Amino acid sequence: MSATLSTGVALVFVWLGMVLAISFLEAPLKFQAPGITIPLGLGIGRLVFRALNAVESVLAVTLVVTAAVADDWSRSVIYGLIVAVGALALQVLAVRPALSRRTAAVLADPENVPAQRSRAHLAYVACELVKVGGLLTAGIALLL
Repeated sequence: MSATLSTGVALVFVWLGMVLAISFLEAPLKFQAPGITIPLGLGIGRLVFRALNAVESVLAVTLVVTAAVADDWSRSVIYGLIVAVGALALQVLAVRPALSRRTAAVLADPENVPAQRSRAHLAYVACELVKVGGLLTAGIALLL
């Protein structure tokens, strides 16, 4: 296995693990913990997802650079990475600002928390699912 290939495998699966652990495990579970209110959960989520997206951005840039110098990556790997990086870009540039506005409104007036999740939240989850698909595609293709 070449250095770029092993680096790519490691980076893809670290990124995938972070997304699965935080978005699909920590995020929903935190609201089930005793004493966690919606405003408190949103405040924690804001910090956690800002950090997650920052680390994801570093991983994405590192993977793009690694892919640029690799000579043994298939089109499946590249397409999977394009999907994952595109979903991350959409989240950071379009969806997170809308979520931040809603979180700020809830934190400013915690007594009037909307009963329904925002459409931006659903869009963020949809992007996470797309990102997971892209990362799985890239990771599996790197191993084949």
